[in-house]
Amino acid sequence: MITEKKQLLLITSKQSMVDCIQEGLSMQFEVTHSNSLHTGFNIALNLLPDVILLDYSSFRSGKNFKNIANFKSNHFLTKAWLVVYAEARFQTEAESRFRKVVDEFIYSPSMESLCGKIIKMVYSNRSLSNFWKDAFMGMFNLMSKPVLLLDQNEIVAMNDAFKQSFRLTKSDGLKLTDFIKCENVQKVKDSLRNFARGKHTKAATKTSLMLRDDKVRNARITFSKLSRNFGHQFVMFIDFMEEKDVITNGIGTSSEDVEECFKQNSHLTDFKFTNREKEIIELLIKGYKTKDISEALFISPKTIEKHRSNIIKRTNSDTILESIIYAISHDLIDYQKV
Repeated sequence: MITEKKQLLLITSKQSMVDCIQEGLSMQFEVTHSNSLHTGFNIALNLLPDVILLDYSSFRSGKNFKNIANFKSNHFLTKAWLVVYAEARFQTEAESRFRKVVDEFIYSPSMESLCGKIIKMVYSNRSLSNFWKDAFMGMFNLMSKPVLLLDQNEIVAMNDAFKQSFRLTKSDGLKLTDFIKCENVQKVKDSLRNFARGKHTKAATKTSLMLRDDKVRNARITFSKLSRNFGHQFVMFIDFMEEKDVITNGIGTSSEDVEECFKQNSHLTDFKFTNREKEIIELLIKGYKTKDISEALFISPKTIEKHRSNIIKRTNSDTILESIIYAISHDLIDYQKV
């Protein structure tokens, strides 16, 4: 008896095929549809499907169909069953182009027959069922040290040790820069972006990380790319025991840019506003406009605007209101006397 549905990603531009597949496989599969290869690949990275079904006739004339190889070049997708559905007249063409990366070619059966083949194919092969996700995530939460899965700055997943170390009650919507001192956030973003674009597969360094209660812990951290082709996907290991290495220096290559960036983060002084910035924030809380502040502090409106811009930038905010909230919540100004 089938107790858990598997995941199928259907990539086709034909709505009629979508309707038939959903009707024929809805009992056994959660069917997700994409009408382009580019979007389909991004969905596959998040979904980690058991089956990726490509409709050859929808894309054979397009330039991007050659990118089908991408679906087998990522660690998390290698165990997904990649199936190409095509008309019999395209058999020689399709197999000569994609035999090395496609697991199964299916030619010109009825939609009912196609659904039957997919069901038999998947449930007779126990190596499927999100092999990489199940295997890695099982080990992931057994690791005693904090570990993150990252898509550049975005935290995709965190293990139990990370949640305990950083005393987290929620894990959705967090970013790596949430644990970095605010004045170095943009530098960390730029460094990770450069690391993703570069040839290095590893970066190991010592730095300081902020806990959610604003306390700081020194750590040795290591980034490792999941794939050379998709370098924006990282595993990040954290070791609070500085006498131990997380990973040996002989493995991979090391990015000096990332190392230098995080070292600078560790050496930064405690964040605080200048006296002038405090004065401006206090007057903003009182409801003063730029002209009013100019008259009260005897400085030009242009200088005040420059101070406002610096306050927003240094607190990594989008608006001056966010900066004020940050200043109050972190006790950076004495708002009770305002």
